[in-house]
Amino acid sequence: MAGINGDWYEILKEEFGKPYYKQLFQTIKQEYNTRLIFPPADDIFNAFHLTPLKEVKVVILGQDPYHNHGQAHGLCFSVQKGVNVPPSLVNIYQELHDDLGCAIPNHGCLTKWAEQGVLMLNTVLTVRAHQANSHRGLGWEEFTDAAIMALNAQDRPIVYILWGTPAQRKERMLNNPRHLILKAPHPSPFSAARGFFGSRPFSQTNAFLEDHGLEPIDWQIE
Repeated sequence: MAGINGDWYEILKEEFGKPYYKQLFQTIKQEYNTRLIFPPADDIFNAFHLTPLKEVKVVILGQDPYHNHGQAHGLCFSVQKGVNVPPSLVNIYQELHDDLGCAIPNHGCLTKWAEQGVLMLNTVLTVRAHQANSHRGLGWEEFTDAAIMALNAQDRPIVYILWGTPAQRKERMLNNPRHLILKAPHPSPFSAARGFFGSRPFSQTNAFLEDHGLEPIDWQIE
């Protein structure tokens, strides 16, 4: 699998030498050699590649990658162009429309957000085909916790968007008073009506960034 480079590598390189990561690497390598695993191996670290640490303004935390063919490409909630937009992302687009008036796109690729400083990080970075959460507990959580703690240590304004209970469990690591934490139920069809709709995360994020002299995110996906 493709490695991490740039400033994320400098921050996370100690993790690669730890016993848990060596075991994780061997396990994931075996999984890719013997099973159908998503995302493609070269896309595992796309969130880090597309959003360098120094450019992170916003963090959206997901759980684990989509597990159907052609969907996952290393950014939480995002799917490749040409793939049907998943139900959770349909709801995210609806809230984006209601919040900021953005037109609802005809695809689900969120690379544009990542390239503006929105780190779209799943807490588990791989999954077996058609088996949600199948790589939970292998070590990815410890690795992504290290990334979250590195973000918490940044002495500049950052917004964390935590949708659903698994993401909100990470709040315990987020104690930097310069940062903003936005919480809401998960956008899944099972929970979106319980407070995700109407939570206005996109306008709140941009208001915070502008209050701190930062360029707001252009959330419109063309």
